[in-house]
Amino acid sequence: MCGIAGLMGLAGAAPDRALVEAMGAALAHRGPDGTGRYARGDVALVQKRLAIIDLETGDQPLYEPGGAALVANGEIYNHVELRQSLAGIRFATRSDCEPPLFLWRLRGLGFTEALRGMYAIALHDPQQGKLVLARDPFGIKPLYYAETPRGFAFASEPQAIFAAGLVAPRLRRQTRNELLQLQFTTGRETIFDGIERVLPGETIVVAGGRIVERRRRAALPEGAPLDLDEAEALERLDAALEDSVRVHQRADVPYGMFLSGGIDSSALLAMMARLNERPVRAYTVGFPQADVADEREAAARAARAVGAEHVEIAFGEADFWRLLPEIAAAVDDPAADYAILPSWKLAEAARADGIKVVLSGEGGDELFAGYGRYRAVMRPWWAGGRRPRVRGTLSRLGILRGELAGWRDGIAAAEVGAALEGRTRLQQAQAADCAEWLPNDLLTKLDRCLMAHGVEGRTPFLDPAVAALAFRLPDHLKVRGRVGKFLLRRWLSRSLPAAGAFERKRGFTVPVGAWIARRGAQLGPLVASCPAVGEICDAASVERLFREAAGKHQGQAAWTLLFYALWHRRHIERAPPGPDVFADLAAR
Repeated sequence: MCGIAGLMGLAGAAPDRALVEAMGAALAHRGPDGTGRYARGDVALVQKRLAIIDLETGDQPLYEPGGAALVANGEIYNHVELRQSLAGIRFATRSDCEPPLFLWRLRGLGFTEALRGMYAIALHDPQQGKLVLARDPFGIKPLYYAETPRGFAFASEPQAIFAAGLVAPRLRRQTRNELLQLQFTTGRETIFDGIERVLPGETIVVAGGRIVERRRRAALPEGAPLDLDEAEALERLDAALEDSVRVHQRADVPYGMFLSGGIDSSALLAMMARLNERPVRAYTVGFPQADVADEREAAARAARAVGAEHVEIAFGEADFWRLLPEIAAAVDDPAADYAILPSWKLAEAARADGIKVVLSGEGGDELFAGYGRYRAVMRPWWAGGRRPRVRGTLSRLGILRGELAGWRDGIAAAEVGAALEGRTRLQQAQAADCAEWLPNDLLTKLDRCLMAHGVEGRTPFLDPAVAALAFRLPDHLKVRGRVGKFLLRRWLSRSLPAAGAFERKRGFTVPVGAWIARRGAQLGPLVASCPAVGEICDAASVERLFREAAGKHQGQAAWTLLFYALWHRRHIERAPPGPDVFADLAAR
């Protein structure tokens, strides 16, 4: 896991290497273990390394005999057929045998089709005069770019491009509307004017400092559900999950996992316990002295059953007020998901214990159909069926000065793109979530929280074999009655009975509404006075909203406005984060 950045000059001009150094310095938190540099012709690259595998020999850039060079963020787990192909080739050095470079020479722009893993890659081929950027199909690893007067710049985080002075941090208002109504943003355009995302699965070719070609690899297979019975599906799931967890826990450093007590993380715990001789180190967060649902008891029970080393981390109201400005500062590509709070605390605790790799259950709900909205979309309209995300977070509260235009356009486009021939309505809803919600909320949250602490996050459910199987399961093996993730629950009930796979889960809720409501009279005026909030909301209505934040809808809206106010101060106004929420908002 690393941070990467680079610059390609315009029309063959040599890039300013000082700008590349500035981008690298801004990514130091992503790779505290070393720096790799490359410069040739019109391209300069930098990589900040977090050493996980091949601690002594894994430095970047990587090279191949034809002269191409590569820097990357992520881990590649080779397919069997790729390993067999590589076995017959002799190269001058070990690093020459790296799969992406070998495949570039073998297949050209199709080189990512055989890659298994999570990655953001930058490859320069001076023979062809091309800079190639590529991102894994689910978008596990981030990659951003900007076409500027100084050339084509890219980096693992937008703030690195700002640090080099290549782009000014200006707000793109329609994308802001998405953030406020959806709590994440969609598509290629980020919330910053002039900063774009390399899309999940996309490969971009740059020549002369400008994009000349794009192609994209799909994350999910096409086609209707497979004709599988439960026994065969369980057998195939067990094999795919075992293989995925085995490769995802490859590391030459200590590793652990995040255990929420839910189905996804409990399944990972069960498989890790099967594959490891030593006790698995599992981290769980809880909310002491808060009247909210969490799964600490379920997590502890499952951990005891497999002999795991269970570490319980407390996240209290004081943590909320203290940590939120720092968290908002780290999430430059914003996701106003309150789950970012416990993720931050878990990452901090894992790193303090010397853990550099954690496995996490992201993707389980999307692939095995765990969300209640999936059950709703399966029903016809006359039985209560409805599309997901038809009401925005700030809608129907009487706080907006006017309509937030276009906030659902990106989701609507994803729904159209997901409606391939043969797919069921459930598959279409899952595919739309995998296209936007998963990479731009859940995986962004995981990446920024972990990388801020120098920890690598791995997501075994997003392995191609696991994802392809899960997505094409028959609908009745995903959702049965009011129960989602049916097949995964069935597997877990056999593999780890103590997890209570078919018990009613309490869910995972961060009590942000209750915390905000207790300080609402003080906090409301501070948020309402923020120019970024005042531009879109009536001040008196915002103050009322914060006093009423104990309500579910009101609490979600108050949290979103609070996060946005802090995020805007850091990333648009460029103010340093304060020691706590109140000091930060009052510092004007």
